Amino acid sequence: MQCVEWFFEQGCPLVILACNTASAKALRTIQQNDLARIAPENRVLGVIRPTTEIIGNFTRSRNIGILATNGTVQSGSYLIEIEKFFPDITVHQEACPMWVPIVENNEHQQPGADYFVKKHVDHILKAGAGIDTLLLACTHYPLLRDKIRQFLPEGITLVSQGEIVANSLADYLNRHSELENRCSKSGERMFYTTDSTEDFDNHASIFFGEPVRSNHMNLDNSIQLADHIY
Repeated sequence: MQCVEWFFEQGCPLVILACNTASAKALRTIQQNDLARIAPENRVLGVIRPTTEIIGNFTRSRNIGILATNGTVQSGSYLIEIEKFFPDITVHQEACPMWVPIVENNEHQQPGADYFVKKHVDHILKAGAGIDTLLLACTHYPLLRDKIRQFLPEGITLVSQGEIVANSLADYLNRHSELENRCSKSGERMFYTTDSTEDFDNHASIFFGEPVRSNHMNLDNSIQLADHIY
């Protein structure tokens, strides 16, 4: 919530929680309780809803697997949302707690990652007989895509969220011209972090595919969060 308010203060009318765990645990509270109080004309969107709206288009067997963090799995968000759009689909979930540290430590292309990737891929395929689609439900996981494919049988579709979320956002803005008109069209990218800029730049460059130079920002510690339970 502090990050969302900071973006609003910078003049951003639309904020995307580009994290599955944050979308699972914080988005609904922000949308339903906080926006009306702090900025009713602004919007906060997540990454789970756009994915669940079309995940059924990828599967023939109607059995899919979700590879995600502990927080996302425990929230049950994917089970709830997929049930709304595709009640005929059986969903299996697998928490992969080591995958994020592997990526953030730039070990995702190293042989040491094989054990942890194979372990969770084998487990979800064993638990969900007939799975023909696996969703990478974490923004870190696409960097493990090549590793994951090494341990997948033929015929299983591996789905990443990046393009799905981008296309959904474009459609959203087409349908909400009042918000689209408030967004800048300069194409300028700015990176901010609450942590070490050097550490952030090293990690972000892995994801972004080119050097990243960030700015440090401090959140206002006076913002009261006692009434928010995420």
